[in-house]
Amino acid sequence: MEGRREGKVRDVYVLPSAGGPPALAIVASDRLSAFDVVMPTPIPGKGRMLTAIAAFWLRLLESRGIVRTHLISTDADDLPESAFGGGATPREQIAGRLTIGRACEVIPVECVVRGYLEGSGWRDYQSSGRVCGVPLPTGLRQCDRLPEPIFTPATKAEQGAHDENISFDRAAAAVGGELMERLRAASLAIYGFAAEYALERGLILADTKFEFGFPLGADGRREAGAEPILIDEALTPDSSRFWSAAEYEPGHAQASFDKQFVREYLETLVDRGDWNKTAPGPELPDAVVEGTMARYREAADRLTR
Repeated sequence: MEGRREGKVRDVYVLPSAGGPPALAIVASDRLSAFDVVMPTPIPGKGRMLTAIAAFWLRLLESRGIVRTHLISTDADDLPESAFGGGATPREQIAGRLTIGRACEVIPVECVVRGYLEGSGWRDYQSSGRVCGVPLPTGLRQCDRLPEPIFTPATKAEQGAHDENISFDRAAAAVGGELMERLRAASLAIYGFAAEYALERGLILADTKFEFGFPLGADGRREAGAEPILIDEALTPDSSRFWSAAEYEPGHAQASFDKQFVREYLETLVDRGDWNKTAPGPELPDAVVEGTMARYREAADRLTR
């Protein structure tokens, strides 16, 4: 496959053109990123599990008419033989890790939706009473449910850099106010559906982030009249914060079915002065690797059963 672009946890390849709209092969690795730094220790099996979770959600969202997505296939047999020339990774190694998706003009804003007050949103609230410029009621506790979900965009950082929470107005200045209105409406609709679906299965979707793009036509340009579609992965433990509904208790941090388990371990290193949240990341001990995978596995079992 050509045009390899290595992301934090996924590798993206341009597929050979067959005369139709261009497509990408997105291969999920077992790499893990925390605090926007790729850890040197892989999480074995993570790429296959997250590919399955993301594909489940993308198909469900399309089938319910919530949003169009980039997903074409997750079957490695759908890759053309021409994709495997020149010493490319064998088809069997890609199986289970592959997403074939429409090539898109990526909108350079991450669309974050928060239904609960945690993470950087909690820190913002403590200092200003707002999250990304959105005013919130006084007296909220850590992990409290918000009166209603809020849309808090962020910049898309290059590998090794940190994403930055920004105001809606700043995002609108970057990509256009009308487009941001559409992205906000789409993101809140996806979150509303997914949060209800997850809660029926015993999980709280505290917050999540989405990416959107305009699909490209056969000429490699944005399709005329194209609406933004959901791209990349969505609603996985890598891009979302999931909690157990049965154990939910606001006022303190919650046990999470996501990579918060890794973040908490890394914070102990930061507190000891052994790491400063910049590359290179530290090696992860076996207990952290195994615990992370166990949490991902339980989230997958609950959501996709």
